[in-house]
Amino acid sequence: MDIHEEQEVLLSQQPAHLWRRRKLELMQWTEREKQTVEAKRTEIWNDVEVDAELVAALTLLHRAGVRTEFSCAGVSPLDEPIDHSLYAYVTLVQNEAADRFVNFALSKMRSRLLATLETGTGRYDLSSFFIGHNRSFCWWMQYCAAHFTNRNDNSADT
Repeated sequence: MDIHEEQEVLLSQQPAHLWRRRKLELMQWTEREKQTVEAKRTEIWNDVEVDAELVAALTLLHRAGVRTEFSCAGVSPLDEPIDHSLYAYVTLVQNEAADRFVNFALSKMRSRLLATLETGTGRYDLSSFFIGHNRSFCWWMQYCAAHFTNRNDNSADT
């Protein structure tokens, strides 16, 4: 393998029983009838249409020096983001602030967070480990971003 080829490195460390649970949840999700709980809401943020549920988290991350590229509060197996939600995700551009944030989020979210690093492109992909936990993922992203930003603001003051 060429050293310049893209490699995805798993950063989160879920135990085997959670991977089995995830596989079962995915199979159940694909087989059950999908019902829209709430219509998808989007907003324009930095000239890009994003899910309203992630705007606060994206804003806080931006303030902390973490660049985001893609985000979605839920996607379908057919990549139809307006329809049936499967999982939520945020893609970060790797830099020092993103490195620190990913480590912080992993320490806070633990098994709830699936985190990978694409070494070739320098992109972190953060998503909900559990299928269908999109709203809680958005809440946790905002929680982690707020506490990470506050922590950075406080350390800059000292």
